[in-house]
Amino acid sequence: MTDSLDPGSDVAVYVHWPYCARICPYCDFNVVRDRGRTEEQAGLVAAILTDLEAQADLLGTRRLASIFFGGGTPSLMPPEAVASVVEAIHARFPASHPVEITLEANPTDAEAAHFAALAEAGINRLSLGVQSLDDAALKFLGRNHSAGEARRAIGLAGKAFDRLSIDLIYARPDQSVADWTAELTTAVDLGFEHVSPYQLTVEPTTAFGRAFARGDWTPPDEDQSAALYETTQEVLGASGFEAYEVSNHARGVAARSAHNIHVWRGGDYLGLGPGGHGRLTLEGVRTATVAHRRIWDYVAGVEGASPWAEREALDAEGAAEERILLGLRTVEGAEASLFDTLGITDRVTDLTADGFLQIRDARVIATDTGRPILDAVLKALLT
Repeated sequence: MTDSLDPGSDVAVYVHWPYCARICPYCDFNVVRDRGRTEEQAGLVAAILTDLEAQADLLGTRRLASIFFGGGTPSLMPPEAVASVVEAIHARFPASHPVEITLEANPTDAEAAHFAALAEAGINRLSLGVQSLDDAALKFLGRNHSAGEARRAIGLAGKAFDRLSIDLIYARPDQSVADWTAELTTAVDLGFEHVSPYQLTVEPTTAFGRAFARGDWTPPDEDQSAALYETTQEVLGASGFEAYEVSNHARGVAARSAHNIHVWRGGDYLGLGPGGHGRLTLEGVRTATVAHRRIWDYVAGVEGASPWAEREALDAEGAAEERILLGLRTVEGAEASLFDTLGITDRVTDLTADGFLQIRDARVIATDTGRPILDAVLKALLT
């Protein structure tokens, strides 16, 4: 990973694999059930490869920053298909350094059995959706693995991949600070170097959202959520994990997600697959792209006029606002010049005086006080 905060002209590639063995009740991503779709999946792999070629032609010669397979559950993707996509990306975008190639996975025993094959296909960093080490919590979250399977998967992943990250979900109903402290303390001894702890959010279109609307369950209140957040920082910090982004903690700079950092710094990235988002510099203009969400709409678009359902050229103000939204989530912050572009330096001055922001090395950075209420800080800045 480069020490420079400038992503330069390097390009990253995001590949969206939308299939899941089951749909989790909290998930609002672009996903479908995995059953009986072998022919469809083969067609999707072919479409992703065709899409890659077309977008690469638009960009011309660029260096590769990173590759990220997300979803959905890309660990359900046939390893030979993963290998074909990785090989095609390397063929179009040469790399000047070893490239981090991440794949998201679930820790069921069946999927863990494929870890060695995925490593052989080129994956060198696994992001494992553990979500919890408590069986009752896993059942509530609709997960199809047990806490025991999660521990076994972490052990197998540690042997197969150079880098390992896990996801955890907290702020669950009736979760106490003591319970979360114990769960985190158990987790940090399992051998991973990166963890993404997410507060459980209720999206209206999900099963959890509908259950919440019916009054079937209630999330923790604001004070309890804040206490659980502080516990997360304290326990992980004491175990050597730095919160380099609001929901990402790493043991050392080398353990940070190279792909995510490239995106947060405003680098270009291709979005391949149904619903994939991209940011490309086309003819000197920062351009936001979103692929068709439905699988066959995407396949038809790749074969026809365009895989993109949306393509928007961002003006200077739109591009600056996006960089601020992403940058302030990280310990690196955002360039002070972006705030000049939007004419909001007076708001930065006020929020700095209030202790929510700081200015260092010509960058605006959220303080330890500002980060827990970052949504409110951003609203005060950008509204």
